[in-house]
Formats: sequence, C-alpha cells, structure tokens
Amino acid sequence: MADGGDRLSIRVVEQLKDVPAAAWDACAGGDNPFLAHAFLEALEASRSAVSRTGWLPQHLVLEDQAGRVLGAVPMYLKSHSYGEYVFDHGWASALERAGGRYYPKLLSAVPFTPATGPRLLVHPAAAPDTADLLVAAMVEVARRHKVSSLHVNFPTEGEWDRLGTAGFLQRVGRQFHWENQGYTTFDDFLGALNARKRKQIRRERRDALAAGVEIETLTGSDLETRHWDAFFDFYISTSDRKWGSAYLTRAFFDLLGARMADQVVLVMARQGKRYVAGALNLCGTDTLYGRNWGCNGDFPFLHFEACYYRAIDFAIARGLKRVEAGAQGQHKIQRGYLPMPTYSAHWIRDPAFARAVEEFLARERRAVEHEMDSLEEALSPFRHDPE
Repeated sequence: MADGGDRLSIRVVEQLKDVPAAAWDACAGGDNPFLAHAFLEALEASRSAVSRTGWLPQHLVLEDQAGRVLGAVPMYLKSHSYGEYVFDHGWASALERAGGRYYPKLLSAVPFTPATGPRLLVHPAAAPDTADLLVAAMVEVARRHKVSSLHVNFPTEGEWDRLGTAGFLQRVGRQFHWENQGYTTFDDFLGALNARKRKQIRRERRDALAAGVEIETLTGSDLETRHWDAFFDFYISTSDRKWGSAYLTRAFFDLLGARMADQVVLVMARQGKRYVAGALNLCGTDTLYGRNWGCNGDFPFLHFEACYYRAIDFAIARGLKRVEAGAQGQHKIQRGYLPMPTYSAHWIRDPAFARAVEEFLARERRAVEHEMDSLEEALSPFRHDPE
C-alpha cells in the first residue's frame, strides 16, 4: 500500500465523521464491533461522547502522501475519569493534593466500554513499524496538549507489551469470561460443572421464569423501536440507581439499531405484554460482549438468566469462542465465567509522580494475580476430575 519512500503524516481528528468509514474500518478490522466506525461515530453523533460530556475526540490518523489511511487510534481528551472502568481517581487526588493538575488527560479507549480490543489500528498492508509510529504520535500529542498523562485502556496483550517497551507503565486488572470448550448445548456446558453447581444453575434458570417471565433474544430485523424504547427505560432506571447519571443518550440506541443491527443481541424479558428487563450484547467474530443491563421490578435470578445464561445459549448456538460479560461481578465465577486478566498502559509526564504510580502498580499486579488464582481455586464451578 505504501513503499519506504512515502512521507507519512499524522493528523488529529475531532469528529470521526471526517474520516471515511471504509478507511477507518480497514485499519480496525472486523473482529471487534466496538472499534467499528459505525459504533464510535454513533457515540459522537448521539452526543454521548463529545466535549460537553467530557469526551473531546482527538483521534489520530496516519496517512501516506496520497491520503491513504495506514493507521489510527481512537483517543479522547478527558476532563474526568468516569465511564472508563480503569480507575485512576486515587491518582488524580494524589497529584492534586501535591499541587499538580491531573485533568485534562488523554485516553485511548472505547467510551463506556470495558472490552479488550486493539487500540493501535494498523492497515494490513502498512509497514511493520506503523504501530510504533502511532505510539510515538500519541505521546507527542500528549506533550503538545501539556496533559498530565496519557492512558490506554483495555488494549490487547500484545499492544500492552509494546506500550511497556515504549516506556508506559503497565497495569493489570481482571474480568470474568466464559470460554466455549466445544459445547453443542447448554447441557453440555453443565456437564463440565460439579453436581452442586449444575443443580444451582438449573434452579436459577427455572426460578428466573417462575413469575410468568418469558425471554426473547432479538437481533437483526427483529429489533424494533419499541424494544429500544423499553430497553432505554431500563437503562436509565438502572443508571439512576447505580451511577447517578446515564452515559448513553436515547439517540445512540437508535443509531446502533440502524447501523449495526446484525451485531446487536438484545435479550428482553417480558411478563405478559409488558417488558420488564433487558440485556444488551454486541457480537464480534468469535466473542459475544455483554454491555448493559436494566430492570424495572424485583425478579429473582432474572439478571443471571438474561445476562449470563442466555449469552451462553447464544454463543453455543453461534459457535462463538467466548462471552465477555463486562466489568466487575465476582458472582459470575460460580456461573462458569472464570477470571481473566485485562490490561492498561499509562504515560505520566511528571517523573516523580510516575515513579510513585509505578511502585503502586507493581504491588497491584501481584495482588491481582494472587486474587485471580485464589478466586478460581475457591469458587470455580468446574469439575477437577471426571465423575
């Protein structure tokens, strides 16, 4: 696509609509739905991730002399740390107590989405050093903005290694993922569990529907405005109870349905003619990603059924390799979702502050590793020996 004599240029883009969708997607690839131009631009067009909400787009685009896009980075200038799922509020407080200024900061991530995926988007025909050029460009933008720090949340492990080599501080977190071990039915999956957990899950699935609840799994042309109306009501209600404010606007869900319906998997629970709960997932090439859940009412075990068990049902039916159920939730491990590491990388301008953070991260990495080992050993529902 480009030879060694081409002169490359980097530009910062404040509206993703100014980048042709096909050019962006050629770099992002088609595996992860959250990196698609359609998804990221919907966040901007719906006024969900814009400067007014503390997410000023600063996307990097690497082009050759002919204007062909060779690489890109989704990036934002942040005035807060909300909607990120990698928590640095303590760092912000520490720096500000010492007389520094933590915000604004730069962040490479998918807004409101704790899902691992590429952050250094490189065209398949680009030169081997393109990812390194993107890393250098990110740091240069951070220096020009004179921000305190630059963060890369939920990159792939390979990118995390590359960023560490470039001098970024490395952080490890954990989530709970379900892995498909070649199951052909949900009962096949249950067969891999110990007898007590099999019984528990069957009881939870039965009890979730005991109040006359019916479940619909909707995707593609099955999705209608009435489904999004109901789901948004659940989303707002849950956001108000848990976080105090909702990140996503109603317009975002309309755009998602219009642009990416075939990748949307919306699990809706109905009691009679009234929808009472819903779980939103997006489907990638080999992974189902759980994103949002909401419910109006008290329905025991319905959260487990809609978010975890129906996701497993869908993944098995589609032959997907895994389900990533989102952030937090130690209770997921007893339902077949085992602890898996997640990654973030952090460039900090002030050397003294960077040393303090580095010492903290070294302790935290050891603690996270120990926690994952302990959780799996103590709570894993899977059989250790054949029955």
